[in-house]
Amino acid sequence: MNTLVSFIVVLGVLIFVHELGHFLFAKLFRVKVLKFSLGFGPKLISKVSGETEYLISAIPLGGYVKMLGEHPDEARSGEQSDRSFAGKPVWQRFCIVLAGPLFNLLFSVVLFFAIFLVMGMPENRDSTVIGEVAAASAAEQAGLKPGDRILSIDGRPAQQWLDVLNAVKDSEGRELSMVVRRGGDELPLTVVPQLDSVKNIFGEEQEKRYMIGIVKEDLIEYRPAGFFEALGAAFWQTWMFIYLTFMGVVKMIQKVIPASELGGPILIAQLAGEQARAGWLNLAHFMGLLSVNLGILNLLPIPILDGGHLVFLTIEGIRRKPLSERLQIVAQQVGIALLGTLMVFVFYNDIIRLFSN
Repeated sequence: MNTLVSFIVVLGVLIFVHELGHFLFAKLFRVKVLKFSLGFGPKLISKVSGETEYLISAIPLGGYVKMLGEHPDEARSGEQSDRSFAGKPVWQRFCIVLAGPLFNLLFSVVLFFAIFLVMGMPENRDSTVIGEVAAASAAEQAGLKPGDRILSIDGRPAQQWLDVLNAVKDSEGRELSMVVRRGGDELPLTVVPQLDSVKNIFGEEQEKRYMIGIVKEDLIEYRPAGFFEALGAAFWQTWMFIYLTFMGVVKMIQKVIPASELGGPILIAQLAGEQARAGWLNLAHFMGLLSVNLGILNLLPIPILDGGHLVFLTIEGIRRKPLSERLQIVAQQVGIALLGTLMVFVFYNDIIRLFSN
């Protein structure tokens, strides 16, 4: 139940933010909005206010803002020429389409800004305490365990984690004598570093060096942050997520990241539940990351996505006339087929992942 509620809350908020961007810019340029829906399919709840029907629909995997005259096969006549999407200048239509992904990116900035302002700036406190020991590693064979504090290596005090890294890296594979504190006891241990690959977050090998298979314990402290420091850090955090999302797409195209890593709604629900159990701060960070993902993926130049519409509008702006209605309709049908295939694939990945775990 916690997983389901977290999934609905996270996805519901992000979809609302996305569609709100389209909605507000449509209103700004006096485009008539017919429907504002959270979800697809049959409507569960609806309310008409002014000229717009607001809906919550049965399938919570997206949403839409239906504007007058937004489809290429709709005629431009009567009210449409004044209040329709199709009757507006290219730059206004471009802004309306761009506003959805842009609001997702800005939402991440606002979310991280609130976190940093309330909680403060996170700082990683240095220590020589082991957080993780890799299975079948030199450290495990030597008897090292999570929670051990490394006091010295070959008789030299280890006062910070860099001392541990340098001692292991410079060992050239020779045996190292360590003293660790476990509970109230000091234990002498010997470990033989092994030459191994250092990989980046995408799994690409960066270099080879001597390692023993340990990771430092995460000790995060928060210090108070001012308004402008929190705002700057929020922009930087969002930019880093944008970069990592973009590079993730590139690495998948390059086959560095296997397609089996793609996840869909089931994976999102699992992760949302895990983050919710870990605390509201983890859930907020997850929501910020997911909002960036939603914004960037919607900007991909695939027909039916916002990015595909932006490509059409850019071509129209350059040619001074839109592409033929027939071409746009065919492109959208291709986009629907691609998106449908992708959804089937990620659902397949989710189900395989679910049963394999």
